[in-house]
Amino acid sequence: MKETIFFLATPIAASIILAGMLGYFGTHILTRRIIFIDIAVAQIAALGTMIGLLLGYTEGSLEVQVLSYLCTLLIIGGFAFLKSDSLPIPLEAVIGIIYCLGLALSILLAENLPGGANFITKTITGSILWVTWKNVYSLALLFAGIGTIHILFGNRFFQLSNRQGVGAGGTIPNDSFWNLLFYITFGIVVVKAVLIAGIFLVFSLLIAPAVASSMFISSWKGRLVWSWIIGLAGTITGILFSYSMNISNGPAVVCLLGILVFVLALIKLVRPIQHSSINKP
Repeated sequence: MKETIFFLATPIAASIILAGMLGYFGTHILTRRIIFIDIAVAQIAALGTMIGLLLGYTEGSLEVQVLSYLCTLLIIGGFAFLKSDSLPIPLEAVIGIIYCLGLALSILLAENLPGGANFITKTITGSILWVTWKNVYSLALLFAGIGTIHILFGNRFFQLSNRQGVGAGGTIPNDSFWNLLFYITFGIVVVKAVLIAGIFLVFSLLIAPAVASSMFISSWKGRLVWSWIIGLAGTITGILFSYSMNISNGPAVVCLLGILVFVLALIKLVRPIQHSSINKP
């Protein structure tokens, strides 16, 4: 029993950090209505890693990480200056095309890399169960720095996300700068998180808790708190379940979070019907 607790302590610690940071960014992304941006960014980051491996660098090396961040920042910079109302096609379509393009290029490159197919699978599903304390410490340090930035300038980021979400007028001083800073920090978080949890789990932690909390809570702070609680509970439950059943941890967590969202959505749909029936004379 003690051995199991010590073994699972590391992925659970990583889950606490990931759920907190991704829950925060998920609230922003949901407000901005760019739901699939993280999965596109994550795939481009994986493409950068694949390029580094093909160049002969080892997985996890500094060179590979630099290439991954460069590819990510290239895409993120574009999103920061895009104006959705001036695009000839919807922004979500642009994001979807970027994701498909990144995945297709990764598959093509993987054909020339020994074990390339396994790497793609690992990138998608992740391996949070095998995270080390060294990974947890570096994750905590990086996210603490990004968290500090958002604590100091969180009000500006909130105003910008809210204005973009509702399409209202008005400007924020140095609008492009704050938008770029938001996307850069977001990109760094996604790249680091994908290395530990995989694309699908990162996407689920970013969107599912934010969607679940937004169905019942209107306040910004309330959604943040409940996004963290839901993400944390879902991840820990999924890790414990996958470990006990000897199944993949990433897909298990994704399934739990996905089912939870649909259950809550069903409750949300049923409750107004019940209330209207009660109020009838």
